[in-house]
Amino acid sequence: MVNGSKKSFLIPILLVVAGAIMFLPFLGKVHLFDWDEINFAECAREMIAAKQYFLVTINYLPFWEKPPLFIWMQALSMKLFGVSDYAARFPNALCGIATMLVLYNIGKLLKDKRFGLLWVLVYVGSLLPHFYFKSGIIDPWFNLFIFSGVYFFMRFQMQKKNIMKGSKMHLVLSAFCIGLAMFTKGPVAFLIFSLTTVIYWWMERRWNLINFQQAVIYLLVVVAAGGAWFASEALTGHWDTIKQFMAYQIRLFNTQDSGHGGPFYYHFIILLIGCFPASIFAIKGMMIKPQDEKMREAARWMSILFWVVLILFSIVKTKILHYSSLCYYPLTFFAALAMYELFENAAMWKKWMGWIIGILGGILVIAFALLPVAGMNKQALIPYIKDPFAVANMDANVTWAYTDSIVGFILLASLISGFIFIKRGRVALGAVAFFVGTLITTNTALIIIAPKIEQITQESAIEFYQSLKGKDVYVTTIDFKSYAHYFYTDEQPWKDSRCTDNDWLLHGNIDKPAYFVCKINRANDIEKENPQLKELYRKNGFVFLQRALSSQ
Repeated sequence: MVNGSKKSFLIPILLVVAGAIMFLPFLGKVHLFDWDEINFAECAREMIAAKQYFLVTINYLPFWEKPPLFIWMQALSMKLFGVSDYAARFPNALCGIATMLVLYNIGKLLKDKRFGLLWVLVYVGSLLPHFYFKSGIIDPWFNLFIFSGVYFFMRFQMQKKNIMKGSKMHLVLSAFCIGLAMFTKGPVAFLIFSLTTVIYWWMERRWNLINFQQAVIYLLVVVAAGGAWFASEALTGHWDTIKQFMAYQIRLFNTQDSGHGGPFYYHFIILLIGCFPASIFAIKGMMIKPQDEKMREAARWMSILFWVVLILFSIVKTKILHYSSLCYYPLTFFAALAMYELFENAAMWKKWMGWIIGILGGILVIAFALLPVAGMNKQALIPYIKDPFAVANMDANVTWAYTDSIVGFILLASLISGFIFIKRGRVALGAVAFFVGTLITTNTALIIIAPKIEQITQESAIEFYQSLKGKDVYVTTIDFKSYAHYFYTDEQPWKDSRCTDNDWLLHGNIDKPAYFVCKINRANDIEKENPQLKELYRKNGFVFLQRALSSQ
């Protein structure tokens, strides 16, 4: 009995260790990227600086776009590690470990340990699903909460159909998880859950999914868990924050927010390429009709969830990479299902899978391998770039080397080894090689390539902000949106509300020096319009200006 108990804990312990090795190192190797990463981290930093934990702010003004749960996680992390890039990303690293445990345990309950482990492998062995756990964006926890909410409700329904053991507690857990998701990012969590359950009800034609009493309990738990922030804002008199928050959610659906537009098929392409190689296996997995009743029911829920999220965010006007990231869970479920069948029956492998993996993998290999070559020969590329800011970015002193192409060759080696295994009839091992190779490729790219990309795109600006850290000055941007100057100058709560007004900083009776950053595209016009500004220097597309007290 004791030995059995030890064995049952062995795999979860190994998963925690593996997750820690994959997700915890190198989180602070590059600075946070504008906008989303720095946006949330800055909210957390301001909470600590202002000692105001129940009001989300940016530049110490109410920030109504997101509830505070994830920002609280980051604030706690900054209390532990100090305000840093590492601390801002640490909560998502923990989410990566938690996700591995969740997928393994759900997979084990639905099928067996092998399926659970395969689900973990295809998730962490795909490009974007792995990468997001090394970021500081809000979506990994948001997605985990929604997925868990859908899963617990599925368990509740499976218990009612006598397919799988469950209890009314699963209904409460589902509501609690959906409430936490709302507390993380907003009411879209409840919308996704509601659409998923309504479509399931329509497909099943079952009127007794949930009775009136259970529905009331569900809504009460959702409101208690997800409405706490709204209640606190209302009780503290911040009704305007709630109104702005709801207006923002509606605007995301109706308009292209901040220029983030795209065609209807945008997220289809993102999932196909960004979830390589799981996306190809998922296509095959969606064609499989599981014989086991539990897996058949789970596949129905996963299919509905996948299409709800994909179609919903294809309709939404604002197109941002991570909007479809909740699809990673059902997508990798079907990929794991296909993998499981490969272990059971090698004849299942189809030539079209090999062709798509070869084509998409080949494109990624070329991109990773040639990126350093392009960096070393940037002068040949500049004539084809029409944006002056992008051209100036290329002036960054980045040391590329041919050895950086190893990222592409790692992926190439995994593809070749995978196809060799398949050619020899060891299809399952070939599939595993694809995922392990992609996992190693993703981590290597984050270590080697990501810092160089950051040097090109934003390092000169962040370097300038950090040079002003701790100094009694004003710092802001002109004609472009950024949160970096708040975070990297460690801006403290301001005493004069006028300092948030660029017009006052440019023309008013300022009490300390003001520094401005603009992009090279607009620099000449800005300097003509504001002769009181002195240009300090230009670097990699950014222009740094000062208004001294003597210029009043």
